[in-house]
Amino acid sequence: MARNKPAPLKRRLGRAGKLTRRAPVWVMGKTRGRIRTHVKRRSWRRQRIKP
Repeated sequence: MARNKPAPLKRRLGRAGKLTRRAPVWVMGKTRGRIRTHVKRRSWRRQRIKP
């Protein structure tokens, strides 16, 4: 990827970086462990984001 990125792409990459978090602990506690994974969780190796 280029060092100099256009602003829209940089914004998308920043948002994608924030979305790759685990589900909050309070959600797991509230659902008694039924929900453990985050729906929008993404790994940089497996899944690419659209540029």
